[in-house]
Amino acid sequence: MDMQGSRTIAATQQQAWEGLNDPEVLKACIPGCDRIERVADDRFNVGMAVKVGPVSARFAGRITLSDVQPPERYTLAFDGQGGAAGFGKGTAKVQLSPAEGGCQLDYTVQAQVGGKIAQVGQRLIDGVARSMAEDFFKRFDAQMQQRYAPAAPAEATEAAAAPTAAPERSTMAPWLWIAIAAVVAAAGYWLLR
Repeated sequence: MDMQGSRTIAATQQQAWEGLNDPEVLKACIPGCDRIERVADDRFNVGMAVKVGPVSARFAGRITLSDVQPPERYTLAFDGQGGAAGFGKGTAKVQLSPAEGGCQLDYTVQAQVGGKIAQVGQRLIDGVARSMAEDFFKRFDAQMQQRYAPAAPAEATEAAAAPTAAPERSTMAPWLWIAIAAVVAAAGYWLLR
């Protein structure tokens, strides 16, 4: 399976980079993830539950970073085992660059799955992987908004409290969402294969 995409994140390149390298942010953003722990500067252990059609499984795996050039890019290799359900492995390249209003996140994922999960069909696997990527980006955006939302000036706060005023919604950097989506897509695809 190959997936690629690009997103604009409403956060600085540095903020998105930090989020993509924070195990707690990643754990909160990866659908089904219940464990992600850094075991070295360039390695993480991951645990997550995945359901593809009739196949449900818990996967345990590793993510290894290479070609790390903060805060611009890295390549991550992932592999996971889900027992009788199968395995997943692959790579994802993530690149961040400055953009108007935040940063741009570009990603390319190549993955393969085997075992029972592979038997449910490529179309179903692709759909689940894309859905997981979208879910990841939504969660990542929410995390970035919580962490980096600008403080509202006193007048804006008072106006938002008035019954006729609509509350202001702050946005996070789009590049951070893209980075998270790439990681989630890679992990999801990897686990599903």
